[in-house]
Amino acid sequence: MRVNFVVSEVATGLRRNLTMTIAMIITTAISLGLLGAGLLIAQQISEMKEIYYDKIQVSIFLNDDITEDQRSEIRSDLQASDEVDDFLFESKDEAFARFQQQFREQPELVANTPSDALPASFRVRLVNPERYPVINEAFAGMDGVDAVKDEGDFLDRLFGLLNGMRNATIAVAIVQALAALLLISNTIQLAAFNRRTETSIMRLVGASRWYTQLPFILEAALAGLLGAVLAFGGLALTKVLFVDRTLAGPIKSGIIPPVEWSSILTISPLIAVAGVGLASIAAYVTLRLYVRL
Repeated sequence: MRVNFVVSEVATGLRRNLTMTIAMIITTAISLGLLGAGLLIAQQISEMKEIYYDKIQVSIFLNDDITEDQRSEIRSDLQASDEVDDFLFESKDEAFARFQQQFREQPELVANTPSDALPASFRVRLVNPERYPVINEAFAGMDGVDAVKDEGDFLDRLFGLLNGMRNATIAVAIVQALAALLLISNTIQLAAFNRRTETSIMRLVGASRWYTQLPFILEAALAGLLGAVLAFGGLALTKVLFVDRTLAGPIKSGIIPPVEWSSILTISPLIAVAGVGLASIAAYVTLRLYVRL
């Protein structure tokens, strides 16, 4: 097989259909970028679950006018409960200090929050976090208790929202991928039609079907690879310009984990293989079904 001939045919094909090739690369890049974003979101959700679900607590918020006897009764009940693994009392001043530490990267929020806005509470870690209803039933009606809140409830809603974002991103990526595959198919058909004379002559002089199809498949594969490179660039820019800047506060506060370069580098080969593989398969199927070479 003459490698120089194949390379020249690929270059000629890309040059002849330049606008469609550019459109094909951009569409592929968008779909692969969205796929990569979906994979990164899924990875972040997994990391956040490991961070937060291991620290789930039940907060028993106390009334401001609670008496020392009422507080002692709550403490005694917590110590006697088989459902409680550990607990600590947090005063209003301690709650505000923790709030200041947690949101130190957002000084406007801290400045606008009164020092007595956060109530005193017992922060309870359960033996089995799913047994929250038992604790709620035992303490919600006690004198001096304002409310019993389960952090797991909030986390379930939060991760439900994040999972929805991930699913929506991947769904859009699939739609874009279908559009890219259709565009690749049309581009290959057009390229084959424009070079039908050359390929017919090659077939007459004994060239195999595979030999005449290979330049078209390589054109599609190269477009897929370039789309993957653009997708990687888009993910890198998103990290630098959006994640590392806009989300700098929550990341430094430990509310959300950072997006590491290693994560982007890990998924880059996956999106490259997806881009090259899907483009090559689309080109091959198109040539087999719609084009006679």
